[in-house]
Amino acid sequence: MSETHERLLYPFSAIVGQEQMKTALILNAVNPSIGGVLIKGERGTAKSTSVRSLAALLPEHEVMVGCEFQCDPNDRASMCEKCLKNKDPHSVKERMKVVELPVSATEDMVVGTLDISTAIKTGERKFEPGVLAQAHRNILYVDEINLLNDHIVDVLLDAAAMGVNTIEREGISYSHPSKFILVGTMNPEEGDLRPQLLDRFGLCVNVEGLDDPDTRLQVILRREEFEANPQKFIKKWSKEDNALAKRIVKAQKLLPKVTIPKDMLTMIVSICIDLGVDGHRGDINMMKTSKTLAAYAGRKEVNEDDIRQAAELVLAHRMRKSPFDNEDLDRKRIEESIERSKNEDSGAQESPDDSGKGGNPKGSKNFEASDPFA
Repeated sequence: MSETHERLLYPFSAIVGQEQMKTALILNAVNPSIGGVLIKGERGTAKSTSVRSLAALLPEHEVMVGCEFQCDPNDRASMCEKCLKNKDPHSVKERMKVVELPVSATEDMVVGTLDISTAIKTGERKFEPGVLAQAHRNILYVDEINLLNDHIVDVLLDAAAMGVNTIEREGISYSHPSKFILVGTMNPEEGDLRPQLLDRFGLCVNVEGLDDPDTRLQVILRREEFEANPQKFIKKWSKEDNALAKRIVKAQKLLPKVTIPKDMLTMIVSICIDLGVDGHRGDINMMKTSKTLAAYAGRKEVNEDDIRQAAELVLAHRMRKSPFDNEDLDRKRIEESIERSKNEDSGAQESPDDSGKGGNPKGSKNFEASDPFA
């Protein structure tokens, strides 16, 4: 992406509404291990604009010169074979890019190809990089992900979870780093993803067109102003975008120091059980997301509000629900579950132990909030 094109991108801070979608994108920028975000909604709701604007907002990072995987010179553990063998490494600073995957993509386009004949003749593995190589340390954007072949989606999610892409052909294998922020968008009217694939996205948000007349008017006026003079509009919003970029970097540095009290962990588990969440991805992602929310807020400890917000982002696509359930009902169920968890914890604290001297009975969920669990 050229600098000229970057300068003409619509500012992230100028996007009207869609706060939950913007928050989900920012959280993945702070902590890519969350596992990406699936954005479900109708056309014209700023989905692709938000993704591209976020990339332009994020700070530059160092990449190895001549590396097709954009390896980080400060992270030997994740370097490709070529960079590890490089005795005279040089690096340059580059901005994160948005790598787009077309709906028509084949498996070879995604994972890359191995030249089997060269390998047999010379014994050397000749690898032609695919989209997953380009996406390393960038944003991988898949529009209409629900229209992709299920196997391709599976490959993307595997790489996103493992941080490595492995290709195997005729008994020959090749692996390279592939850590990226996965953003998938889709219109539910055109079909949904299988539950097994939905579950593997860290976060999920539903976006809709704005109903408030004043807010819709603001969308029109800002777009008109941007198209009339993009440079002037971008400069007008540069202060907000710069402040947001600094906040993201600050949150990235704070994240390793954030702790989560055991009573908050208990609340996460209780909510997931209460709402019928299958498996353990929901619990783990709620823990990661709540810690990231705390870091983004500038705090070193997770609180109940972080759990509440994380639940909406993490459980929306994991809750057992009827076809007629909506977002308001989801929020109500989450809030009711949080209250039940608090009441259960409170009751456990007040109940006497077996000796009659008070305290917690065996199996109680009560933990001291001051005893943090990182």
